[in-house]
Amino acid sequence: MEVLWREHLARFVGCICLDGCLMAAYIKLHGSGIFSPVSRRNTKAERLKALRVLNRHPERVRAAWFQTGLFFDAQDLVQVKYEMLRHVKHEGASKAEAATLFGMSRPAYYQAEAALEREGLAGLLPRQRGPKGAHKLTAEIMSFIEQRQAQDPQIHARALAREIKTQLNLSVHPRSIERALARKKKLQTLPPR
Repeated sequence: MEVLWREHLARFVGCICLDGCLMAAYIKLHGSGIFSPVSRRNTKAERLKALRVLNRHPERVRAAWFQTGLFFDAQDLVQVKYEMLRHVKHEGASKAEAATLFGMSRPAYYQAEAALEREGLAGLLPRQRGPKGAHKLTAEIMSFIEQRQAQDPQIHARALAREIKTQLNLSVHPRSIERALARKKKLQTLPPR
C-alpha cells in the first residue's frame, strides 16, 4: 500500500513539475495526511473546506480512479481539475468527455485550462468571489469623508453614509466607511519601512 502511495505521488509530482513553493502549498493543503488512511477523510474534508478547495459535488466525478478512495480524492477540487486537464492532454480524451467524466461543465474545463496555462498549478486554486476591496470608496469619497471629519470629529459612519448618499448620490454602507477609516488609521500607525 505504501509503495502505491509513493508511485502516485511520484506520478503527480512528475506530471506537474512543481517548484518548491507550489509543492509546499500542496503539502500544506493536504497536511501530513497525504499518506493517511481513509478513516481520516473527514478531517481532510474540513481542511479542504477551510481552504475553499472542497469539491461541492464529488458524486459527479465518475472517473474510475477516483472511486477507489486511495490516492485520488473527488473532494479535492484542485486534484479533480488537474486530472481532468491531464486526461485530455496525456490520455487523448476530448474536452467534453473529460469535463463530463470529472463532473465539470465545458466552460469550467476551459477556465481551468486557461488558468493552468497562465499561472501553473496555483491557477487551479479558486479565487475569492466578489469585490476585492472597498471599490465604492474612491479617492474622491475618502477625501469627502476626511473633510467632514475635519469639520466634525465626532461624526459617525451612519451620518457620513447619509451625507454621501445625498451629496454624491452614492450608496455606501456605514460598515464599509468604518473599515476604510480603520485601515487608514492602521496605515498611519505603522512604522515606516
